[in-house]
Amino acid sequence: MTINGAGATFPYPIYSKWFDEYQKAHPDVRINYQSIGSGGGIKQLTAQTVFFGASDGPMTDAQLQAAPGSILHFPTVLGGVVPVYNVTGVTQPLRFSGGVLADIYLGKITKWNDAAIANLNPRVKLPADDIAVVHRSDGSGTTYIFCDFLSKVSPDYKTKIGMATSVNWPAGVGAKGNEGVSGLVRQTPGAIGYVELIYALQNKMNYGSVQNKAGQFVTASLDSVTAAATGAAIPDDFRVSITNADGANAYPIASFTWLLLYQHPKDAARGKAMIDFLKWALTDGQKFAPSLGYAPLPQPVVAKEMQALGKIQ
Repeated sequence: MTINGAGATFPYPIYSKWFDEYQKAHPDVRINYQSIGSGGGIKQLTAQTVFFGASDGPMTDAQLQAAPGSILHFPTVLGGVVPVYNVTGVTQPLRFSGGVLADIYLGKITKWNDAAIANLNPRVKLPADDIAVVHRSDGSGTTYIFCDFLSKVSPDYKTKIGMATSVNWPAGVGAKGNEGVSGLVRQTPGAIGYVELIYALQNKMNYGSVQNKAGQFVTASLDSVTAAATGAAIPDDFRVSITNADGANAYPIASFTWLLLYQHPKDAARGKAMIDFLKWALTDGQKFAPSLGYAPLPQPVVAKEMQALGKIQ
């Protein structure tokens, strides 16, 4: 049995690992996944050209209504989006506030030695280089998470750019996927971009700490991403934002990532196989998350999802 899915690049490293490990234990089930971006995953699931989708931004009410059947969201792991940069002569971690990141992406801050950046990094000798802004060119859950955070901390950003998987950027150049943004930032002196934590780690890129709601500068890590989810009230449909969360240790650009399934799949056998896979991923599969830079799900969320899997029939 082959099951095809498509969507977010954010969880691609862990999904690849999971599908591989699951097939070793279940050689009769093969799960194929195309890492095309959250927007593409939602489109393909809605068109029913794939059996499941994946997104880092929950589907909107309008997107759910446009689908030919009821779609359920299942959080799979937690991740953090980090600001990566390539600044000549700067090797130490930089500090960013949400307001500064918003103004960089709005095109208001254009030089690395701008006073707003320098004030947050008094011990760093910043060059007068131009900032080369890099963003996603495709529909992206990573963009959604980044914009969700910046829209919460900057009214100007919320008005001019807003929050979606695809937005109209006033500045910068686009690249496809977390892979594309990582690559473009690495090869462009003066560049800044945003990627899921694992892409920064795998590519050995510099990434900054970000000021959270409590005023602390926090570096993305398994603990700080988990801290962002700890106090969150999880609704029954699992569509929840945990950016700019409360808590001194919470990393502010954190999110769940979701697997999307039809509640009443056309193919019952594939539906049963995906339920079985998800039960494995939510339990045994979680142990693979930390080594790939993701935080495992909090136990109460897993318990709630196990119940929700019973809705698929």
